Amino acid sequence: MEQRHLGRTGLRVSRIGLGTLTWGRDTDEHDAAEQLKVFWEAGGTLIDTADVYGDGEAEYLLGQLMDALVPRRDLVISTKAGSVPDPDRRFDGSRGHLLAALDASLARLGTDYVDVWHIHAFDPDTPLEETLQALDLAVGSGRARYAGVSNFCGWQLAKAATWQLAAPDTRTRIASTQMEYSLLQRGVEREVLPAALDLGVGLLPSSPLGRGVLTGKYRTSTPADSRGASEHMAPFVAPYLDDTASSIVDAVQTAADGLATTPLQVALAWVRDRPGVVAPIVGARNAQQLTAALSVEALSLPDEICRALDDVSAPLHRYPDHDWSTL
Repeated sequence: MEQRHLGRTGLRVSRIGLGTLTWGRDTDEHDAAEQLKVFWEAGGTLIDTADVYGDGEAEYLLGQLMDALVPRRDLVISTKAGSVPDPDRRFDGSRGHLLAALDASLARLGTDYVDVWHIHAFDPDTPLEETLQALDLAVGSGRARYAGVSNFCGWQLAKAATWQLAAPDTRTRIASTQMEYSLLQRGVEREVLPAALDLGVGLLPSSPLGRGVLTGKYRTSTPADSRGASEHMAPFVAPYLDDTASSIVDAVQTAADGLATTPLQVALAWVRDRPGVVAPIVGARNAQQLTAALSVEALSLPDEICRALDDVSAPLHRYPDHDWSTL
């Protein structure tokens, strides 16, 4: 699998990442092991997890599988901290919470360091410089090799990345940002992606298949074994089952038919090769689904197909996102 640099750093990662959102909950040890082995054998390196996935079970399961199945040195482990199960405070970006969460993640993963440590979301109740200092301390102590953020809007990402670049000798560069990005969700193109490109921050798209909708599985019904039929995941899928999404899914299917491939491959290739994208994070139910996603490695979409998909899925951008003189 092709390797790409993570932002403006020397770290290289596979251009498809493996997500573990359902590990330890919907994905058991057997299926997780099969996925990890398939991913590794295909040349994949980037594994994405978080301290809240499965209430920590995803990290624990990954830790159990690493040295037993795949050498730790062959993987680039990315985890996140900052989300908390508190209805009154969804995110805690305080230095104390973040560093304690990192120590707990390392214990579950059974490793001395993570390759990339992300702040899971912006915390409006904590000064940003305090949150960012946790990244500096984590990298400075060797517990993390690189640092990133997740779910930061455009001004938040620009402020964080610029703050870190202002003191390059003492502060850690923001290497990456993880954001939802797909043909069904192109909101990052307004401000996040331009900021990331300007500041040398690599984009790691989550839900690159539109929460599974872009595979076409929901075109006529909801499969019984799908996330859309799951009690706790159905609300996650529902926003992308409207008429607007349906027209985009139809266009992806048309493109797939013309290329003699699958909608999954078309949708994944589109987001993988967007400017600024480093590696879409793919979550699969089983090894067969993951194998289908990894087969996209051989596919590059023709320019005319990309333009057609761009047009049918184009978000509405007005002032000040476009040149004001053209409005």
